[in-house]
Amino acid sequence: MKNKKVILSIVVIIIILSILGGSLGALWIFNREGFEKIFKNAKSVVGIGDSNYSKQGLFDDWEYTPDKYDRIEGSAKSINSGSFVSTDAAANLNEANIGFSVGGAKNINNFRENIKNNYLPISTDITYNGLFYDYYFNTGNNNNEIKSNEMFYPTYSKAISKDPISGQQEFYMTVGLNSNIKQSDFKRKKLNLVVVMDISGSMSSSFRDYYYDRRNSLEEGNKDDSRSKMVIANESLNCLIDQLNPDDRLGIVLFDDSSYLAKPVNLISETDVDKIKEHILEIEPQGGTNFEAGYTKGTELFTDEMLNNEEYENRIIVITDAMPNLGETSKDGLTKYVKDNAKNGIYTSFVGVGVDFNTEVIECLSDVKGANYYSVHSSEEFKKIMGKEFDYMVTPLVFDLELKLDSNEFEIAGVYGTDTKDKSTGTIMKVNTLFPSSSNSEGEVKGGVILLKLKPLSYTTQYDKISSQKTNIVVSYKDVNGNNHTNEQKVTFGDIEEGYDNTGIRKAIVLTRYANLMKDWILYERMNCIENELDVIVKADKSKLLVTSETGIVDYPYNDTEDVRSVLGQNERTSQKLSVSEEYVDTLVKFKEYMKNEIKDIGDDDMNQEIEILDILVKNN
Repeated sequence: MKNKKVILSIVVIIIILSILGGSLGALWIFNREGFEKIFKNAKSVVGIGDSNYSKQGLFDDWEYTPDKYDRIEGSAKSINSGSFVSTDAAANLNEANIGFSVGGAKNINNFRENIKNNYLPISTDITYNGLFYDYYFNTGNNNNEIKSNEMFYPTYSKAISKDPISGQQEFYMTVGLNSNIKQSDFKRKKLNLVVVMDISGSMSSSFRDYYYDRRNSLEEGNKDDSRSKMVIANESLNCLIDQLNPDDRLGIVLFDDSSYLAKPVNLISETDVDKIKEHILEIEPQGGTNFEAGYTKGTELFTDEMLNNEEYENRIIVITDAMPNLGETSKDGLTKYVKDNAKNGIYTSFVGVGVDFNTEVIECLSDVKGANYYSVHSSEEFKKIMGKEFDYMVTPLVFDLELKLDSNEFEIAGVYGTDTKDKSTGTIMKVNTLFPSSSNSEGEVKGGVILLKLKPLSYTTQYDKISSQKTNIVVSYKDVNGNNHTNEQKVTFGDIEEGYDNTGIRKAIVLTRYANLMKDWILYERMNCIENELDVIVKADKSKLLVTSETGIVDYPYNDTEDVRSVLGQNERTSQKLSVSEEYVDTLVKFKEYMKNEIKDIGDDDMNQEIEILDILVKNN
């Protein structure tokens, strides 16, 4: 009987608990659904996607869920990159004027890193405008009699200089890229920014290794830092976010075989940035490389309202190693997407990661209005590049710059430092885009010149005398609002025989000769590799790439896409061991001595980083 009472009591308790539990459960469900309904309405008001509302009143609007995808193992994690300040020497020169630099490449880090890691670069790793942007130039502004009230105005410097290998006299002129904008007055527009980041399998390799390498990576490569390109990309993105202001908007798209919306476009002031950074550091690589899918989805995030708001600049920043192998992979096809966006006021920047970053692809994509690109190999390097440079990076101010040379004495034989492949030699020089650029304490402008090589139309074989007849130069361009501007000046070579107007043009000539020599050497070595390893005859004539006392420094002749492509290979870049053919050793030694003397006379010790590269090449033989 006692046992029956105990059992009955237990049954009653269970029934009561079940009823009570059901009521509480229903209440919990009701409250949860009510809360989610209220939260959903709140999200629709501020215009964000599925989010977590933080205690600080900010939203963690991260949407990418990596757990449902298969992952490549071995991707390293890293601590939060934190914020940083500019190390730019001109950052505190509030009264100094900024200048301008050309779009396209903004450094040649990939060229140097490949050589330092015992890999042979490709010819597009070193570009004239990328090399120029590593240095500050006297633009000739102090010596020019014509002052302008325009936002942008050009100045001109002249030189007659002997080729260091052949001794042949050559004529040059720089176009100095000056502005009337004071450093303290410059302020970029608000920014609608979409970052499109590559998370493909090739991002899993070390940034000092080649992912698509049939030789399973060269043993001679530097393995001291084993962090993956993905880790560097994640840290770089976090560094980039530190540059955004509260009234900027940020969206993030990831791509591999497909594309994924990681973060919808929202104001930084409403975003839990710390949470977003944590999510970014958890991204791991996977799959193929469908650049088309990622770039298309990134473009779709720009609404008509965003594009029609004149207070905002619109930009996509792509972080990638630039080796597309899915979707649209042709350079012409990919370039069309970037050009179509530029026509709609959406400009593109590229951040290349790793020694196998395919500059050949990005050089084509950056030959577009408003485009530029950087190459990075560490988060520290990215911090150094960004800083004060970020505002300049995302603010194109001058478009469709065209120079016309009206002269009975000269025509334009070469153009160095422009972002456009359509340089139009003869009487015309073209530039797609000018970006603002910092100046140093001496008033020199970072990357602030374009160099023209001039061909005399009539002269004696010794170039003894140039007449004092003035050359008329007309420059036209459009500002950021689409307004047309024109500047006309007269220049004469009659006041200079052999020598330089200033150190700016002297530096530009040395660096251009250096770039030409490096390009010629690179293609010569790559053609030798094809002939020796594959036992085939290369279609391009490699003899044209030899630099001798008879030829002088060959003015990089390979504009034929098919010739270059036959040497450089496909998008999936593979490594080639660093080599220097015997035919090039003496030339490199002679050029190194010439460059050392020029550096001493110019007084720019930063140029010794190029001497270090030449030392590696000479010792490699």
